[in-house]
Amino acid sequence: MIRAIVFDFDGLILDTETNEYHAYADAYRHHGAELSLDVWSKVIGTDMLSVFDPYEHLEKSIGKPVDREQFQSMRRKLFAERMELEQLRPGVVSVLEQAKRLGLAVGLASSSSSDWVTGYLSKFGLQHYFSCIRTRDHVVNVKPDPELYRQAVENLGVKPGEALAFEDSANGAMAAHRAGLHCVIVPNSVTASLTFGPHSKRIDTMEGLDLGTLLAEIS
Repeated sequence: MIRAIVFDFDGLILDTETNEYHAYADAYRHHGAELSLDVWSKVIGTDMLSVFDPYEHLEKSIGKPVDREQFQSMRRKLFAERMELEQLRPGVVSVLEQAKRLGLAVGLASSSSSDWVTGYLSKFGLQHYFSCIRTRDHVVNVKPDPELYRQAVENLGVKPGEALAFEDSANGAMAAHRAGLHCVIVPNSVTASLTFGPHSKRIDTMEGLDLGTLLAEIS
């Protein structure tokens, strides 16, 4: 029986991931290079610095050094402009409300920092839905390591097999699986083409989702 739900954040609740990819890709083009999704995909859902150096990759692509401070400033500006228009992914609030009505414990597990996550949750008025928030600040290793999910379910007071994770990325889904949670993947426009490992179910959107029916199907 599912007693708790644990949400990912980036790309699932708010699609920061698609905007981050396009911000980096646009900054690359400004410098005369292309940043392919195939290269970028290994970054999604984990700690970028541990798997990919965007400056080194760009410099190798164009064969010369880049002004890293200028690049970062441009990338941040492009990202901020995109995020000004971004809204919550469809169905997120509905699923959170349904979880509350069903008496489920609700947590969040993200490879991003606490300030990043709680800042956006506060902006969209979502923070009160989560009784447990675990981020990179709470663990030694982020996704695909299972530590974030293990801490989340322990804090929620349930066994891993009694919890369902909602994820959008392959790294996130792998973390949930390794921790022993059921996992439903809800890819976004950037992660839809990625290859996912083990998961319980794939859906295109949370919009119109009947959470009770989903839980009965998975349990």
